[in-house]
Amino acid sequence: MTFDPVFKVRFRPGILPPMETRAAGSRVAGASLAARTPPHLFFMVSAVFHYLGPAFAVLLFVHIAPLGVAWLRIASAAAVFALWRSPWRYWRTLDASVRRTVIWLGIVLAAMNASFYLAIDRLPLSTVGAIEFLGPIALAAAGMRTRRNFLALALGTAGVYLLTEVRIAGEALGFAFAFANCALFVLYVVLGHRMARAGGATGIDRLGASMLIALLAALPLGIRDAMPAFASPVLLAAAAGVGISSSVIPYVCDQLAMARLPRATFALLLSLLPATATLIGVLVLRQVPSIVELLGVGFVIVGVGIHREAR
Repeated sequence: MTFDPVFKVRFRPGILPPMETRAAGSRVAGASLAARTPPHLFFMVSAVFHYLGPAFAVLLFVHIAPLGVAWLRIASAAAVFALWRSPWRYWRTLDASVRRTVIWLGIVLAAMNASFYLAIDRLPLSTVGAIEFLGPIALAAAGMRTRRNFLALALGTAGVYLLTEVRIAGEALGFAFAFANCALFVLYVVLGHRMARAGGATGIDRLGASMLIALLAALPLGIRDAMPAFASPVLLAAAAGVGISSSVIPYVCDQLAMARLPRATFALLLSLLPATATLIGVLVLRQVPSIVELLGVGFVIVGVGIHREAR
């Protein structure tokens, strides 16, 4: 007889435990590993993939329209969560308020992905990434009216002004999508924190349910533009890779970080993301920013870094 230390159940040699037991054991082991991993490390992984996936998506725009790539990103991520977590099994365990949060997050994810991809189709990744964080700074200043937060807001606004002043003459529509993405990113952060700390299932399971809702919400926006990928296994595989690197790895890492980091600490770490967007834009897309654009991104980074949110 052998002894399983996780479930305290005895099994005869050579006989595997039931599939459900092994799956549960895998979840327990995964949860234990996540608990031992510093939450800051999860954020760092998220920071890299948050813009690495979209950078690869830009390379797909030659073959698939942005809204098609956005839908394929959501669809592939939803498929991964469905196979990995079966999130519908937890739906009955959620109370009404958590269900509403899950539904709203799904709608926000659909709209945010669409506006983000339409923006990066017209503007450099660093510019869109910097504008994205003006919203969290403004939200913090509204919640805590301190000199520090008003200074952060002034720096962020100045940085975004420098970025928009450089290109707005020829890309007004791109900036409209970038600012829409900025507003939706605020909702993502607020709803993501709320969901990470809700009860009834793990944050990742609730995220999986939100991604399935996002799949349905984005369907009328992107399915038509996504059709060319279904005729090419290479394009379909590339789009799936974008989805995994854009919507699975960073969002899962965000949930694991949000669940253990104070909201103020998480907000401080967000200052790394505009820098990440700029670096990946240079390395992957060869989008070398001008001195003025670097100054604008720098102002935003400092603004995000010094702002403080209510705990």
